[in-house]
Amino acid sequence: MKRFVFWVFALLLASSLAHAAIVEHTFNVEDISVQRLCREQVITAVNGTLPGPTINAREGDTVVVHVFNKSPYNLTIHWHGILQFLTPWSDGPEFVTQCPIHSGSSYTYKFNLTGQEGTLWWHAHSSFLRATVYGALFIRPRQGHSYPFPKVYQEVPILLGTYQVKVKQGKTYLLRVINAALNTQHFFQIANHTLTVVAIDAAYTNHYDTDVLVLAPGQTVDVLLRTNQRVGSYYMAFSPYHSAPLIEINANITRGLIIYDGDTSSKPVMPDLPAQTDTEKAHRFYTNMTGLAGGPHWVPVPRHVDEHMFITFGIGYTVCSNFSGGCTESTRPLSANMNNESFVLPRGRGVSMLEAFYGNNVDGVYTRDFPNRPPVEFDYTNPNITTGMPFAFQIAPKSTKVKTLKFNSTVEIVLQNTAIITTENHPMHIHGFNFHVLAQGFGNYNATRDEPKFNFLNPQIRNTISVPVGGWSVIRFQANNPGVWLVHCHLETHLPWGLAMAFEVENGPTPSFSVPAPPADLPKC
Repeated sequence: MKRFVFWVFALLLASSLAHAAIVEHTFNVEDISVQRLCREQVITAVNGTLPGPTINAREGDTVVVHVFNKSPYNLTIHWHGILQFLTPWSDGPEFVTQCPIHSGSSYTYKFNLTGQEGTLWWHAHSSFLRATVYGALFIRPRQGHSYPFPKVYQEVPILLGTYQVKVKQGKTYLLRVINAALNTQHFFQIANHTLTVVAIDAAYTNHYDTDVLVLAPGQTVDVLLRTNQRVGSYYMAFSPYHSAPLIEINANITRGLIIYDGDTSSKPVMPDLPAQTDTEKAHRFYTNMTGLAGGPHWVPVPRHVDEHMFITFGIGYTVCSNFSGGCTESTRPLSANMNNESFVLPRGRGVSMLEAFYGNNVDGVYTRDFPNRPPVEFDYTNPNITTGMPFAFQIAPKSTKVKTLKFNSTVEIVLQNTAIITTENHPMHIHGFNFHVLAQGFGNYNATRDEPKFNFLNPQIRNTISVPVGGWSVIRFQANNPGVWLVHCHLETHLPWGLAMAFEVENGPTPSFSVPAPPADLPKC
């Protein structure tokens, strides 16, 4: 079955390239002055706009984006959720699949959109530049094909920010909602309106009616909005979901407006927002949706598993000697880890990880010994976990480790949150792959208790999973895309702290299923 699915995908790719368009864009990245919060500030943006340009394409199209870096910063662009099948040089995370585009230089990204429809987005994958360097990427069905839901009157993009949307009463709108925030998950709600979820992370779902959405940074949700209320104005609001109350966040509520044609009211209706700590409501949304089995681009769950991994992750401390001047235990900087390994991007090594993989010379760039399990078992989510725990275990070593996967192997991962400092809902993103979400829950994962809950019939398909605070998620995917693929928390602070690892997927049986040669304009380190 695994080989059949892979070859079908390869044939679809070849067919799509013969019957598709080329969608071409030029991105000029440079610093601009903008007015924000009653003051002028300088930001880095694409083509002078915030958000940047929207890419509109159809399933099967090839996207070509010429990036000219006129900013003072070195940077890369990541196409979040694009599978990049046999185009790993275009994935974008710095020092993983490429070295940064230096200030004053350029690079052309080129990739195909076969087998994907829905709402995705693009963003900088260097430092914190994605705060302002980002935009939407919409993939519509190819000509002659339709959405697996009723025809809509209009499509409306909603990136986290303030909007005014004018609507007609009695119509159905497709809202494409993207959480482009750096570090905050959000509830999204429109006063007095029910929303119908039809897709998440560019994968179709069974229709799910809800009055509130929850999105982690990096996630997208497509919903149908039926304008069936009286003529008026209705606030749509983004309110933070605060899964770890001990950690300070920006608790501000961002509002936009839905305005019906003919409205003359002066006071918009405000939604009854959840409490910002309402984990029960967030978990209900995250777990109640199911995938549209048999729908467009549906991929069945692979049943035979070749690699079982149990990955703990969370926040810990770092070694004081890593910092100039040192520190004390009371001022010890925070770190993050997966299976007690705190990931470090291979800066200063002369090549990216993918270049090292392609050249079969990884020495000094990364090692192939990321562990399948944590070094010791413990009561992972106990809030008193550190009582009696050796302090050394609260400090994860810094490393650049990957897990090597055989081409076309099936991988099952238990993602287990830990409470060494505090538990938190972490959005975990895997580059280069979608995955099935088989089950989620709170506390410590227990195979005997939790495996019977696995959904093999119609699980969600995602590229970014919000692992429940103090809990776990089980995901499964097929490693049919050779290359080096980053796995990391999409809370922007946590990646430089080390909450990451990478998969090294071996080449396939023939050159046509192997990582191709790097493009001539690939940036040099």
